[in-house]
Amino acid sequence: MGLKSYPRLYFELIFVGFTLFMGMRLPDAFLPIFADELDPTGVLVGFVISAWFFSRIFMELPSGVLADRVGKRRLLVGGLALSAVGALICSMANSIYLLILGRTIWGLGTALFFMSNTALILDLFKSSMRGRALGTFQGIEFIGSFIGAPIGGFIVGFIGYTGVFSLALVLMLCSLSLASISRDLRKVDTSRREGSQVSVREAVLSLGTWGLAAVCISNLLRMLIMMGVMSTVFPLYLNYQLGISVEYIGIVMSLRTVGYILSTVTSGYLSDMFGRKPMIISGTLLQTGCMYAYALLPSFELLLLIGLFDGFGSGMSFTSLIVLLSEIVPPGVRGGAIGMYRTFMDIGGLTGPLFFMLIFTNMGPYITFLVAVAILALNIALVLTIRAKKPQAKPDQVSG
Repeated sequence: MGLKSYPRLYFELIFVGFTLFMGMRLPDAFLPIFADELDPTGVLVGFVISAWFFSRIFMELPSGVLADRVGKRRLLVGGLALSAVGALICSMANSIYLLILGRTIWGLGTALFFMSNTALILDLFKSSMRGRALGTFQGIEFIGSFIGAPIGGFIVGFIGYTGVFSLALVLMLCSLSLASISRDLRKVDTSRREGSQVSVREAVLSLGTWGLAAVCISNLLRMLIMMGVMSTVFPLYLNYQLGISVEYIGIVMSLRTVGYILSTVTSGYLSDMFGRKPMIISGTLLQTGCMYAYALLPSFELLLLIGLFDGFGSGMSFTSLIVLLSEIVPPGVRGGAIGMYRTFMDIGGLTGPLFFMLIFTNMGPYITFLVAVAILALNIALVLTIRAKKPQAKPDQVSG
């Protein structure tokens, strides 16, 4: 099944996701600096970053269950609208409190979008096609993320901080416009909602299975490493301990992102052929080796290579984990399951930087990387306990 035979809605969702991802990444290069200028004491700068995750923790699961009842399109469009409102508030921010408010609303909007968008793509494809469909989709999304940050960093010198947020607002509105007028999106959502017979109580109770719990915990551990080590400790380690400049750190991180993008596409195809668990375990093993190598091989050239492999391993587990989740829960409660999955992801994103910074500050980088290795090993053991289904050749019978 080639890309030409994919439904038109799939490509519409790709465009919406790509545009949203690019817009939300535009401020990445300067956001902490802008926050620090608004609050010279620096007390509230951390809230600007964490507000993005904090607002999502309490809404992911309720919105997932709600999507199974009222339709994923409504939540997707609502999420894009909230993202636009958040970007608008940030573009007018003349105090750090407005910036925090804008980031909170923006983060909530993206949570609603990503939950609904992922559930829709899983609904569109039969089990044997989900890996490649979702992997391709996520790879294109991450390209938007990859180019958004450097574009924002480059143009901020010309249009200022608020000007970059205004550009992000334009991109949010483009996504919102397409999603609002899409006939295919409206049609698919209506047909799924009319067939739903699952009550909210039944949906919540059906989520209490070990397979889903294990997938969610695995996602939490994955985010602990991603946000706690790679997004927080790793740049500090490269700069403070190894003396690598910020410009070269950006190259290492960019190469890791390249590996991530390549992996999300290729591992999607491989997971359809060989199964989800082998991809998750292989990717986590690759990450484990890279995590230990970071502490042992301080050469910049070697760090570039390790970063590429690390990103590849991380992408392998990311794509296959969400597809695995879709195959261990009934289709009628898939939205709620994704909501729970993303709740655990947000908890990991919120607590990871605090947890690993505490270790890094008190015990140093070597122990920090060893703890990360132990967590990744625990993740492998956890995934081995999940009873996974093999990809099925026939389409799902979707009821909600």
